[in-house]
Amino acid sequence: MNEIASDLAAWRARITRPAGPLGAASRAVQRRINRIIPEKVHAAVTAAMQGMTRAILTGADFATASPLHNASLEDREAKVRAAIDGWKKAAGAEGGVAGAGGFLLAAADFPLLMSFKLKLLFEIAALYGHDGSVLSERLYILHIFELAFSDVEHRVRVLAAMDDWDTRPHPTDLADFDWRAFQQQYRDHIDLAKLAQLLPVVGAPVGAVVNWRLTAHLGETAMMAYRMRWAAA
Repeated sequence: MNEIASDLAAWRARITRPAGPLGAASRAVQRRINRIIPEKVHAAVTAAMQGMTRAILTGADFATASPLHNASLEDREAKVRAAIDGWKKAAGAEGGVAGAGGFLLAAADFPLLMSFKLKLLFEIAALYGHDGSVLSERLYILHIFELAFSDVEHRVRVLAAMDDWDTRPHPTDLADFDWRAFQQQYRDHIDLAKLAQLLPVVGAPVGAVVNWRLTAHLGETAMMAYRMRWAAA
């Protein structure tokens, strides 16, 4: 348990460390771009992102595994690492195909990759013994997603909301979730990486590598997020 506490402390320090000059400059550019984009466009993107994500969350009802009970943390995390490896390979293969297929397939990669990521999070939740059909668990999954794909200021707020998760009250409807921040943080986080997927010739290998790394990063974030709850239990 001491080792877990040490790993968690190091992880929290890393993800809440202020952005360096390059990261701050990149974020400033993204914020200027967001201010230029008309509000009706932001609203439309938010609605689309919310609709797509909620559809995936609802569809997960049919594929969500039962929570794993009576297993040690070591056994659970061995299964989690295997799940992450499987989804990394699937996401990498899909990204390579999309990158080789030009703009239309690269555009289709966005919802597919989102689906892969959320399915991975549902699988990880079950392996740590949590029921993904429960609203509070779905909210936790969305917060994990935010932790993985947000700037440092937003990560600090999300992390604070996740602390003591099992002892605090939660919203009773997904509509109460901040979908605007969710979509904007995610879009800003992956825009530069995914734009290279649209380039001719290099699109396929870039798409494969980017999807692989994004999925691996999400899996690592999920492991640490569920270790937080394990340590607090």
